[in-house]
Amino acid sequence: MILSDRDIKKFLKEGKIKIIGMKDPDVQIQPSSVDLRLGNEFRIFKTIRKGFIDPISDNPEEYTELVYVEDGEPFILHPGEFILGVTKERIELSDDVVARVEGRSSLGRLAILIHATAGYIDPGFRGRITLELSNVGKMPVALYPGMRICQISFELLSSKAEMPYGHKLRDSKYQNQESVTTSRIHLDKEFRN
Repeated sequence: MILSDRDIKKFLKEGKIKIIGMKDPDVQIQPSSVDLRLGNEFRIFKTIRKGFIDPISDNPEEYTELVYVEDGEPFILHPGEFILGVTKERIELSDDVVARVEGRSSLGRLAILIHATAGYIDPGFRGRITLELSNVGKMPVALYPGMRICQISFELLSSKAEMPYGHKLRDSKYQNQESVTTSRIHLDKEFRN
C-alpha cells in the first residue's frame, strides 16, 4: 500500500523515513509522494575513441566527466542526451519501507525522463539518489539545481526485510552515496576474480 501524505508525515516524525535537506515540506510533500530537488552535480558521457563500453573492466572515469552547476545557473539537456544527476536530498529508509522514484509530469511534458531503470529504492537504503536523465524531445531543456525534479513514493513491506540494503552480507555498492554515482556493476559478485 502506498503511503498517503498523512502517513509520510507520520513516518518522517517517527524516523522510519528520513529526507535530509528537504527545503519546504509544505510544497514538497504531495498527496502520496514527496518531490525531490535536483542537485548541483552532473556526470556527462564523453565521446571517446573506443568501440564500446565494457561495464566489467572499464573505469567510468574514462568516459564520463563530472560537471558542477551553481544554483541559479542552468544545465542544458540536449535532445538524445543521457546524463546522470543527483538529488539535493538524502534519503534514509527503515528496514520495512521501500520507495519508488518517478519523474514529475510537468517535466515529462517537456520530454524529460528521470530514470531509465533505477526507480526502485530498497529498504535500508541511505544516500542521495542518482538520477538517469534523458531528453527524448526535439528541443534542448534547461534544468536548474534546486528545481523539483522527481517524486518519491513509499510503501510499507509486509514485514521487515531479513537482509535490507546495507546489510553486512549484502552487496550494497551504492549505500551512502553522496554524489552522482556511475555504474558499479563491475563490483557484482559474479564479475569479481
